[in-house]
Amino acid sequence: MWEILQVLRRLARRESKIAIARATGHSRSTVRRYEASARELGWAAGSSEPTEELAAEIARRVHPARHRDAGEAESLLLPHAEQIRGWLTPAAQEKRGLRLTKVHQLLGRQGIDVPYSSLHRFAVKHCDFAASRRITVRMADSPPGELAEIDFGRLGLVPDALSGRRRIAWALLVTLPHSRHQYVHVTFSQRLPHLLDGLEDAWEFFGGVPRRVVVDNMRTAVTRADRYEPIFQRTFDEYAAYRGFIIDAAPVRDPTAKPHVERGVPYFRDSCFRGESWRDLEDVQAGAIRWCLETAGTRTHGTTRQRPLAVFETVERATLLPLEKERFDPPHWVQCKVHPDHHISVVKALYSVPTRYIGQSVWVRVDSKLVRIYADHALLKTHPRQAPGGRSTDHSDYPAHLTAYTLRDPQRLIRQAQSHGLHVGRFTEELLAGSFPWARLRQAQRLLGLGEKYGWPRVDAACERALDFELLNVKRVEVIIRQHLDQDDSAARASTVNVIPIDARFIAARFARPATSFTHRPDTTATPASTPAQEIIDARSEIVAEGRP
Repeated sequence: MWEILQVLRRLARRESKIAIARATGHSRSTVRRYEASARELGWAAGSSEPTEELAAEIARRVHPARHRDAGEAESLLLPHAEQIRGWLTPAAQEKRGLRLTKVHQLLGRQGIDVPYSSLHRFAVKHCDFAASRRITVRMADSPPGELAEIDFGRLGLVPDALSGRRRIAWALLVTLPHSRHQYVHVTFSQRLPHLLDGLEDAWEFFGGVPRRVVVDNMRTAVTRADRYEPIFQRTFDEYAAYRGFIIDAAPVRDPTAKPHVERGVPYFRDSCFRGESWRDLEDVQAGAIRWCLETAGTRTHGTTRQRPLAVFETVERATLLPLEKERFDPPHWVQCKVHPDHHISVVKALYSVPTRYIGQSVWVRVDSKLVRIYADHALLKTHPRQAPGGRSTDHSDYPAHLTAYTLRDPQRLIRQAQSHGLHVGRFTEELLAGSFPWARLRQAQRLLGLGEKYGWPRVDAACERALDFELLNVKRVEVIIRQHLDQDDSAARASTVNVIPIDARFIAARFARPATSFTHRPDTTATPASTPAQEIIDARSEIVAEGRP
């Protein structure tokens, strides 16, 4: 009525219909309709000042359904109560019936013109409409620095510089409910490493960490969703302990559990992402940060009627937990079986484990720097992270009798041999001398094995005898031990040996050869020389003739 009265007063002042439409927000056809109704009631522009009674009567004529009393609307709808109830009741294999707005349209097609509010009251009163609707209450606002709500949402296709094709981009939105300040992290994946990277970027953007984080039941964070006792993913739970916040999982399919972030992704998608030409993901991320600071942060929020960025800077920033630790290194856990060679295979690299765990399954925590192996609920081994194809071996994990073999260290074998005897040490030192001692490592290891088999005193004596004859062969040392040559007394070994003198001529006759014996085609014309055998006989005859022994 008041709007109609304002139009009539402007008509009385002889204002044009264009000016009246511009000032009141009505269309010119509406202004003409109000003027025509006033003429039918006997009022003309310039005749008299319009009254409220005139405006009210025009309103009843132009909008008759709005001014119909409740009893009249209900009397019009009562004959159609069963039909309305049938429209609102779910059909077979349907979750719900028709919406009440659709019912209002169907009634209008039948000529039943009633206000929607009257139809709603009638449906609630006579058709049990919305009888199961829960009564809701508004929760108290969270204190500053206490809460953050996170959620993933789909944005659209963005060019990927690595693959050379367009991929679907996702937005991780982090909202602080107290100030309504927010941060958007854009990524191609919703996997756990990308989730943790997004949260780390968000805490750096805010300059601190909230005390509680409400997450949706995403698989990367929640292993088993439960309203009262959810089970969180191990790495995400470790990250929460690392940063010092509590994980609060929202109930399944309940968007009201995180209302401050629920509509944030559509708001960002429509306000920032859509309608732009993005070069790559980094370009979208830079645009998202500008949007958080310049658009979403500086707007007047519809609920708080304050600017989120200003409230965050003045009130909430100082209440956040400080970022004291370095950026979180996302690990992943894997269960491995220890192979007979004392190693496990993790991310295409090998890591050693003690002998008694061979054949057992162990849990392995892998990050960018370390590999931690757990067994029996305790930390077993820690290795530096190796590149694919690499190996980290702690030789103390091997049995003691195999350690020297695995190390392939000549000096270690020499020191070990020297501890068992002087001659064993000398023999091993000369055995492994040279440019390629690794070629005789097995002989040195076999020599050490002889000491365990025959005893070190006998091996030391055998090595002494082998050194006297310059026999640098472990097999010959074992032959000496088996033939008990190592047990001869020193006097027997030092006794003189009777040497029978041999005449020089006999030696010359024994080894002398004519020059023609080395040619392939001997000279047949030369005088035949005497054979070596004949020369030996002649030399012996001369010795006997002279009476020498």
